[in-house]
Amino acid sequence: MNYQIREEAGFRYVDEGQGDVLLLLHGLFGALSNWDSVINTFAGRYRVIIPLLPIYEMPLRQASLEGLVAFIEKFVVQKDLHGMTLLGNSLGGHLAILYTFKNPEQVRGLVLTGSSGLFENGMGGSFPKRGSYDYIAERVAYTFYDPKVASKELIDEVFEITSSIPKCMSIVGIAKSAQRNNVAKDLYKIQVPTLLVWGLNDTITPAEVGHEFNRLIANSELYFIDKCCHAPMMECPDRFNELLDGWLARHLVSELVE
Repeated sequence: MNYQIREEAGFRYVDEGQGDVLLLLHGLFGALSNWDSVINTFAGRYRVIIPLLPIYEMPLRQASLEGLVAFIEKFVVQKDLHGMTLLGNSLGGHLAILYTFKNPEQVRGLVLTGSSGLFENGMGGSFPKRGSYDYIAERVAYTFYDPKVASKELIDEVFEITSSIPKCMSIVGIAKSAQRNNVAKDLYKIQVPTLLVWGLNDTITPAEVGHEFNRLIANSELYFIDKCCHAPMMECPDRFNELLDGWLARHLVSELVE
């Protein structure tokens, strides 16, 4: 990470580049670094903004999708953002969908990759056990097609999170909130151009979930990346960015021409 983490009015975020706004939302165990390749590729032509979601800091009674969407709404107001393209991975995709439901006038486009909201396996079918480093290493590796992508730094970060009882309680609260919140019946409301990028080998939100989003979101395009699991922007950054670049060029440029 060679970009600055800014602080303003209680928010921590990355804000790089100028132009049309790309607002990036990370997942439950995600971090700003999940989007490194997107920042490096697009900050020269777009304004790339990533808020650090307060997944582990928010009061337990607010640890829910609703609480996180409210946080995003406040952040957008604070930064005076308009006409954004929202990108979300995993839980971040779920949040992007819910934000779009509530604030359709703010969203020009939607990019979902490995998004929850229809079906997910959680951390490989079980919840993280506290205190077992080997177990955490195995579960983190499970989210990637190539286990080597699960660096020691990433495993250490997740292990530290799951070693904290308060953080675990927040994770449980948000995970349960996500499991209860199925967006299938409301996806018809999304009218903006939507890009779906899925790992063909995704074990958390399998390929059929991508197909179902594609079926339920009218103006959507679905692409699969082979030998890729739950975080395409981390595992296969070149292909992910190629798909995103082409989609942005087609939809943002055509919108300006119209």
